[in-house]
Amino acid sequence: MIRASLDEEKIMRAVASTYWRVRVLSLTTSTQDELKTELVSNGDCVVSEFQSEGRGRLDRTFDAEPHVALLFSFYIRPERKDAWGWIPLLSGVSVAQTLNEVTSTRDYQTKWPNDVISSSGKIAGILCEKYKDGIIVGIGINVSTQVNELPVDTASSIFITSGLEIDRNNLLAAILRRFHDNYESWLLGAEFKAPYRALSATIGNEVKALLPNGDEIFGKAKGVGSDGELLLESGDVITVGDIVHLSINSGQ
Repeated sequence: MIRASLDEEKIMRAVASTYWRVRVLSLTTSTQDELKTELVSNGDCVVSEFQSEGRGRLDRTFDAEPHVALLFSFYIRPERKDAWGWIPLLSGVSVAQTLNEVTSTRDYQTKWPNDVISSSGKIAGILCEKYKDGIIVGIGINVSTQVNELPVDTASSIFITSGLEIDRNNLLAAILRRFHDNYESWLLGAEFKAPYRALSATIGNEVKALLPNGDEIFGKAKGVGSDGELLLESGDVITVGDIVHLSINSGQ
């Protein structure tokens, strides 16, 4: 398998937008932290071949071998500050839509709040954190990772799922374009509950919610609220936590 390096010029040509400014690194502690070391502006994006201290949600690590994953973060300043809870969901939807488009499949879905999964496991993780007057969105996607390179047995990759070798340069550009289109529509007041539901592997499933305090809540997911929170048929509202799908073949 040929694993091409990231190419800043190729990415920017493919993005074909003045909104994004992409910087490619060979090594960093984490792309999120990299954005905090500079005077960050709306649309700044950092992508790295390798992260020594990559982070996921709930302070988990995100590990990947060099050249097999797409590891990047970008900075935005949403004007709709009353609805920032939608940014993680919007990011997950944008990644899943892009993966389905570039693979010409329907293999990819979201798991609340913003993981992207397939029937073979977790493909991508997303971490959104407030920084100054905006949000840093960090995304890690297993692209060409093979089975023996997976960090955990619940993970998977685009290659394992779809059997396709995807150019990471073109993939990053496609995700940035898709996110920007969705983001601009959302800023103008577009409703994203329907697109989220269409790609959700969580809604309609029996789930277990693992809360940060150690409590567990069981129930059937029925939808998302106005701030992106997960709604259960029991009346419980999940604003933060880990979701385990209890239905067969619904992902982990």
